[in-house]
Amino acid sequence: MTNCTKELFKYPAFDRRKIEASFGGGEVSSDAGIMLLSQVDEKLGLSKALDGAMKDPRNPHLITHEQRNLIKQRVYGLALGYEDLNDHDTLRKDLAWQTAMQGDEELASSPTLCRLEGRADRKTAVKAHEIFVDQFIASFKEAPKELILDFGATDDRIHGDQEGRSFHGYYGDWCFLPLYVFCRDQLLVSYLRKSNIDAAKHSWAILSLLTKRLRRQWPEVKIIFRGDSGFCRWKMLR
Repeated sequence: MTNCTKELFKYPAFDRRKIEASFGGGEVSSDAGIMLLSQVDEKLGLSKALDGAMKDPRNPHLITHEQRNLIKQRVYGLALGYEDLNDHDTLRKDLAWQTAMQGDEELASSPTLCRLEGRADRKTAVKAHEIFVDQFIASFKEAPKELILDFGATDDRIHGDQEGRSFHGYYGDWCFLPLYVFCRDQLLVSYLRKSNIDAAKHSWAILSLLTKRLRRQWPEVKIIFRGDSGFCRWKMLR
């Protein structure tokens, strides 16, 4: 329909409730949850911290979209299930999304977001994980007596010719093999890796870094490592 009627339809009243229907409701959004998500982000300061961890080489006088808003747009999209950057060619026009970014103009296009991701390097990833761990530590009001670090590798299946892809015999598909570390219900590590590797690769170094950081904050805390037999390596045990 290109020409919607603006006529107001009235239905029989119920008790003191007035019931009307109209096709002239204006702009609508199916992602109202982004408003709540933005409030949580502001309280945690996550996107602000990630912005500080990533260098922006652009001339500040020649840019349209600030880096922090680019990070927010991409992170919010992932949280709401929009993994494909192409989705943002439509989402950028959504008024709820614009409001969540505290603006009233179109957001960044998919090529702009792609360039943002292209600027993220290994140092950015390390700093981002430091932020995750600091957020985890800050969530405790008092020192915990025990922490269980859950290590797990799983398949991240792909459907194209992405760089670094490999076929994994166990999962029977082309995929990456990211390593995740959780403590309770909080994510500490999300490490993207190729799949033609040992599932435990680099896990001993990550365990060492996490242990040192947590003990620096809580010297007396008991730290338990938990993982399947794929992590039974002499470096891990030592």
